[in-house]
Amino acid sequence: MGLRAPSWHGGPGVSGSAAAIGPADPSRAAVSGLVAIVAGMSTEPTSPAPDFLALHRPGDPLLLPNAWDLGSARVLETLGFAAVATTSSGFAATLGRPDGAVTRDEALDHAAAMAVAVGVPVSADLENGFADAPDDVARTVAAVRDAGLAGCSVEDFTGDAARPIYDLGLAVERVAAAAETSGDLVLTARCENHLHGHDDLADTIARLQAYQEAGADVLFAPGLRTVADVATVCRELDRPVNVLLVAGGPTPAELADAGAARLSVGGALAWTALDALVSAARGLLAGDSGFLERSAAVRDVRDAALRPASG
Repeated sequence: MGLRAPSWHGGPGVSGSAAAIGPADPSRAAVSGLVAIVAGMSTEPTSPAPDFLALHRPGDPLLLPNAWDLGSARVLETLGFAAVATTSSGFAATLGRPDGAVTRDEALDHAAAMAVAVGVPVSADLENGFADAPDDVARTVAAVRDAGLAGCSVEDFTGDAARPIYDLGLAVERVAAAAETSGDLVLTARCENHLHGHDDLADTIARLQAYQEAGADVLFAPGLRTVADVATVCRELDRPVNVLLVAGGPTPAELADAGAARLSVGGALAWTALDALVSAARGLLAGDSGFLERSAAVRDVRDAALRPASG
């Protein structure tokens, strides 16, 4: 078993039908209504969801990078990644906010715009569905379904530090409501135990099994840090498992051998880009212009990714 390089999916490059890239924080006038436009097309578009789901192969995982704006999504597509996902924390940073401070409408507009901007499947990070009640979570998922995305994720984090994880019964109802309205969207159900101080692997597995039975297509427990834990989770589930790459944790190849079907990075690529910005800016303050040469080294990728749409 091995890890697929992005180019194994054909390195699609920038689609000729992709929309021209806009600024990282587009005005509401530029993107509000993208959901309605896509949903209201007179011809029935082909859903990207089946192809996206087919990329989830246990032991041969999809590398799913998280883009924080339209430009980064276009760059990742140009480099050959077969699909991209949004990142709630990275997108919030483009608005000058912390994770969890983006509104439902902002997240939906952002995801819809990304789906138009690239020619590969896009999966949306929907946090907790921007709601507690199952019916409201279902409405959020329905909006993503109608916007032409390939998938989305819904987590069981409440947003309340005192009680960070939804009670199991409500958590399952939320996943079931999302699954009922998702159509052929690839629905990822996330168990947030290990990000919020509840490192109980048995409870995590029980929750993921319940989410699987409720209709989730992919299961995800961010924060797993050992090959043994990942292998146990994969063995106990009958759906593809996404694993979050973490600093000091297992390598992509090790996770492939453990049975992972998808690997994601959360906001890490956004933070890497911000790290480069801080480093260059500090150099500039100190009178160093070496960052100009470094930026020129990737001009070919930048030019290919950010070229105007043709036709």
